[in-house]
Amino acid sequence: MMISARTNNHLLLTAICLILLAALSACSSQADSSAPAAEKSAPAAELTALPLGPDVDVQTVSAVKDRPDVLLLDVREQWEYDEMHIPGITLIPMESVPNRLSEIPKDKEVIITCRSGNRSGQVVNFLRQQGFTNVHNMTGGIVAWQAAGYAVER
Repeated sequence: MMISARTNNHLLLTAICLILLAALSACSSQADSSAPAAEKSAPAAELTALPLGPDVDVQTVSAVKDRPDVLLLDVREQWEYDEMHIPGITLIPMESVPNRLSEIPKDKEVIITCRSGNRSGQVVNFLRQQGFTNVHNMTGGIVAWQAAGYAVER
């Protein structure tokens, strides 16, 4: 029985696809089985919901700031941020917020801070007017953060 070149090419291509699929499947299952338990933890959507009010104290912020479902946002000016800021915080100066709304997630809790809590309170109010329901003001700002003895970067 003679197999045409076209059929032969089709069989070869099918065999290659099956081999690649098997190889990818094996790699995927090996990666899953060797992953540490910490990497298999629940995604952010399965974390315990945060019962945050409109205003959040620095102790609460310190406790939740490293969660994957939380973003800390500093609305001070660049020079203020350069002088001192909370490690890992995102900077969007207050005057830039209206033009950078797309950078503020709606699927995370966003805790906003400034020097003392005044500007961040204004930004929280503005964002709520824009439809954000996940924004919170850190009372006392970085002044309260530093007074409580929490780490700052310079």
